[in-house]
Amino acid sequence: MLCKAIKLSFLLAVLAVALLAFGQHPNPNADLPRIQTDELAKAIQSASGQKPVILYVGPAILYNQGHVRGAELIGPVARPEGVEKLKARAASLSHDRQVVIYCGCCPWDHCPNIKPAYQELQKMGFTKVRVLYLPTSFGTDWTDKGYPTDKG
Repeated sequence: MLCKAIKLSFLLAVLAVALLAFGQHPNPNADLPRIQTDELAKAIQSASGQKPVILYVGPAILYNQGHVRGAELIGPVARPEGVEKLKARAASLSHDRQVVIYCGCCPWDHCPNIKPAYQELQKMGFTKVRVLYLPTSFGTDWTDKGYPTDKG
């Protein structure tokens, strides 16, 4: 009977460790400074003030299907070539310029491109970088809500 209790305890311990390891994962983008969709839409439609530089850091195919009006294609910053393209584009900007980055290829808490792009801009000395908060996807959180969109 003691042997069965030890085996059961061991199995429960293994299950607990597995649930911790494979269950919920921390959201890598949780602590990034955000801009909400309605705020960005107002900023790009405003006739006054300097508009932010908007950089799309996701896959080109999704950018071509539709993107925030005025956004520039950088490409996936989870890849080295995307980081290099981001650095090259940012090199021509003032470090106090408002910059908005976004991806929207997948849910916010799973996006592999947002945090590396933000961290790279921070390393370069940019002080006014925010991330467009798209909790579900670009289509659901921007296009379906009728915000200004360009294609191609």
